[in-house]
Amino acid sequence: MAVREIFTGMPWWVKWVAIPVIALVVFGGLIASVVGFVIGLLFKLLVFVALVGGLVFVVRKFMSSSSSRSDW
Repeated sequence: MAVREIFTGMPWWVKWVAIPVIALVVFGGLIASVVGFVIGLLFKLLVFVALVGGLVFVVRKFMSSSSSRSDW
């Protein structure tokens, strides 16, 4: 018996409401942890890019000021 044959006799609300709700209840914690991990990773990547960009800016600023002045 195929899955299609099982669902053919079911009402529409079982296929489109009840089964997704059951899937969210069963796999909700897993889905939430994966989404949280991805968001945390993107946030850390954004912080990393901002820090590297700030470091490059500061180094270029000091390098340009040190080439114009010889007291560094």
